[in-house]
Amino acid sequence: MRRALGAACGALLAAAVAAPLAAQDLAQASDLAQLLQLEDRRQFDLAALQRAAQHPDSLIREQAALAIGRIGDPAGTPILLRMLDDPDTTTRADAAFALGLLGDTAAAAELARRMDAFPAVEGDPDQLEIVTALAKIGGPVAARSFDDLLLRHLPTSGTFDPATASALLQAWRLGRLAPAARLVDYLANATGVWREDAAFSASRLHLAAAADAFLNAAADSDPVTRAYAARGLTRAVADSARLPPAAFESRLTALVGDADPDVRITAMRSLATFRDSGAADAVLPRLVDADANVVVEAATTLGALGGSRAVAALTAQLATGASFAVRRAALLGLARAAPARALALGEAWRHDADWRLRAAYAEAAGTVATAAAVGALDSLAADADPRVVAAELTALGDATPASDTAVRRLAESRLSQPDPWVRVAATALLARVAGTAEVPRLVAAFRQATSDPTSDARLAAVGALADVAGRSADARAQVLRAFFASVARSDDYLVRRYAAARFGASTIAPYWGDVFPVETGRTTVEYQDIASRLWLPALQGGALPQVTLETDRGSLVLILFAADAPLTVQNFLDLADRHFFDGSRWHRVVPGFVVQDGDPRGDGNGGPGYAIRDEINLRRYDRGAVGMALAGPDTGGSQFFITLAPEPHLDGTYTLFGHVIQGADVLGRIVQGDRIRRISR
Repeated sequence: MRRALGAACGALLAAAVAAPLAAQDLAQASDLAQLLQLEDRRQFDLAALQRAAQHPDSLIREQAALAIGRIGDPAGTPILLRMLDDPDTTTRADAAFALGLLGDTAAAAELARRMDAFPAVEGDPDQLEIVTALAKIGGPVAARSFDDLLLRHLPTSGTFDPATASALLQAWRLGRLAPAARLVDYLANATGVWREDAAFSASRLHLAAAADAFLNAAADSDPVTRAYAARGLTRAVADSARLPPAAFESRLTALVGDADPDVRITAMRSLATFRDSGAADAVLPRLVDADANVVVEAATTLGALGGSRAVAALTAQLATGASFAVRRAALLGLARAAPARALALGEAWRHDADWRLRAAYAEAAGTVATAAAVGALDSLAADADPRVVAAELTALGDATPASDTAVRRLAESRLSQPDPWVRVAATALLARVAGTAEVPRLVAAFRQATSDPTSDARLAAVGALADVAGRSADARAQVLRAFFASVARSDDYLVRRYAAARFGASTIAPYWGDVFPVETGRTTVEYQDIASRLWLPALQGGALPQVTLETDRGSLVLILFAADAPLTVQNFLDLADRHFFDGSRWHRVVPGFVVQDGDPRGDGNGGPGYAIRDEINLRRYDRGAVGMALAGPDTGGSQFFITLAPEPHLDGTYTLFGHVIQGADVLGRIVQGDRIRRISR
């Protein structure tokens, strides 16, 4: 398939300026531009989409299928079902994938019929996408087909079956209807990819029946399988399986010293769920691990395990010249293991010149949640940096009961602050107890937020108003009168969509009209330019854009998938050309999971001042995949993440628009607080 990364991708050169298009290419670009515009506007134009779905050019049909799925209107289901019989394999795969995006239960029976008819050994792309789509739709029909497929192909079979592997990997999406017995059978008796995929789904489902199989798989020769199995060795699974905790703890303490850093990280994360201070001895050596993120995870785990040895080690970490990431993890760990000591040792952070330390202290105080901690938080309420105030308000929500009148008054006083994220945090505090008396304040907060460059404060106000409306019929009527009947239709489609989700589309339609289409601000000419200059050449197999990220730890080279996510790639390149990312910090690093950047504020709340639509595609999140960070559907902007391990649960949920092709070793060394010095083409 076109989407395979390919062994030669590292040799691809940066995309050059496109030559003038031939007549056929001009026609293709025009058709693609129309699809791009409909997709970006989330506009379901039945006639246009039907024409594209029946286009003689398979390239147009492929993109039509994806556009229907991304637009998200179930009226597209019949079109996509017909496209499952398209003569082109890639088009059939795109149609099946798009049905999974729609999640329309009306498609389940046909997808199941096709899955039931799979040959003994199969692996065409369209059939693999049928498996994934059916898992996303879920329900009893999907569950039966998954069970039947896994029964037809036994774990001891000598012939590898890609469809079975796909079913094992996707089974977790079925939730309580997942074929648990089949997953356990594969986890216990299969090898290779089958066992790896079964381990992933079984651990995502926390299957108690898989307890013994997890223990065995944790000794597998494949590090990914060991990591997935370690995810399943939690206290909750042990208790559900009625196994003595020592059985899991013994295996996990061995894995804490595994040769693979991802296995070490995962083992410590699961070990932390046992809250057993006796396990600290196994973790202490990891505080001097060669992998910086293993050290961070060790500090976090020691905080959960507790005990005198853990407390002493965490105290020592705070006194060293360790990185910000390690010191922050140590303070948060102490907040759990020795609350009073955390407040005392972190006191200097409360007055530090670095806002990140003050914000971290607020986070630790919120975890401690004692009267002394709340007092410390109160002192940060007037901090000069709004990022610290936002962190303080969030921490107060963790540390105080909803009925605390002083906190309520503080929240009310912060509703009109200039910083949007201070207002977001204040609104969240107020929403805990807000009644009809607070409706005027919340409406005023929304009005103030209409001039914000981002949606967050507007969304927070709508959410709080919806909470009030949910308390009684009278409260709902008052909110409708005071808000929807008096505030002009929001020009922010994220607000309109959220309001429709919370209040009901039919409720808000008389006031604000339809949620879609989105006014994107792009002209038809701009869509044609992107289609002809960037998208079509990539679809035709041309060179893909590359960028180099120069970080504190070395350089990463990314290839950008312009064929799969053209608007996302164009947005990223535009920001890079503006030097938007230069000097920013990796504000979020989750050991063994992702590194994340692209926030000019540095606290995880910032962005470029606008949102772009998702371009969910068939690419898979293996290690080094680059995806758009989201706060909900279609909320991407500038924040992006790079995976540190395979993360199949992200597939088909976040826009995957690039991949690391050079610097994998650098990626593993990045810790929270490191910088991107510059991004260049």
